[in-house]
Amino acid sequence: MKFTIVITLTFVLASCKMKNSKNVFTDPIMDNAELVEIYKNDQSDRGRNNMDRNLVLKRDSLREVRVSQLLDSNMVRTSQDYHHAAMIFQHGRDSIAYGMAVKLMRKSIELDSTADKWLLAAAVDRLLLSKDQPQIYGTQYQNGKPIQLAKMDTSKVSDSERINYGVRTLRQQRKFIKQRNGKQLSELLAQGKSIEEIIEIIKLDDIDKIEYNTSEFGITFLAYDLMNQNKYEEALKICKVNTELYPERYNTWAYYGDCLLALGMKEKGINAYKKSLELNPDNKSAQKVINENK
Repeated sequence: MKFTIVITLTFVLASCKMKNSKNVFTDPIMDNAELVEIYKNDQSDRGRNNMDRNLVLKRDSLREVRVSQLLDSNMVRTSQDYHHAAMIFQHGRDSIAYGMAVKLMRKSIELDSTADKWLLAAAVDRLLLSKDQPQIYGTQYQNGKPIQLAKMDTSKVSDSERINYGVRTLRQQRKFIKQRNGKQLSELLAQGKSIEEIIEIIKLDDIDKIEYNTSEFGITFLAYDLMNQNKYEEALKICKVNTELYPERYNTWAYYGDCLLALGMKEKGINAYKKSLELNPDNKSAQKVINENK
């Protein structure tokens, strides 16, 4: 009887410890919901073509102040929290803000080694440029035409490290600049080129021979040009090539989905949108299209 009591008490005590242990150590820390919203608003402001720049600057300043308050209150705790906070400071206007973005992204990666490292590379580059030093990864471009990379020291970082940080290799950077400075693909339509001929030009990989804007954006513009002319079958071929060349870009799958839905291929269209949402879970428009076509 005593033996039974001892066993029972031991079991109860062990259960209590396990329950306590669960509460203390295994309850997950959730991402800060306010920070998620701040981040989404930051990205939304940058996705609006006609957004007043002065208004964006004002909102950026307010976001920076609020994130600083959250940091001071120990409300930034998860890897994703630090990533969201880093993006706000990345859109600051001085080396102090960029330095904070670097610090926050390093903390994000420390908490989760699988976290997206691109923002750290971008923050480092922006911090260096703000101090009148050359960038080292190659994430920052000078606006205007032609588009150019901001000054850069290519000797500090290897291409393997760039790949690890989700940054284009030096060759990919040269190709991207050549593409973005190229002529519009719609000019090929005006020349009477067939879709098959245009696709061959789009797939051209020889940097020295690139004449047209065959970036993700250039291809998208051509697809929508065709759709506006009600040439949906041809647009579909162009959108498909875009997903093949840029499979990691959520926009290419969304545009492909648009075209499929326009042609009545509902199931394939929804699948394309699901792929887009998988690549960018914050893509509200993709979720809306999926919900509307269930």
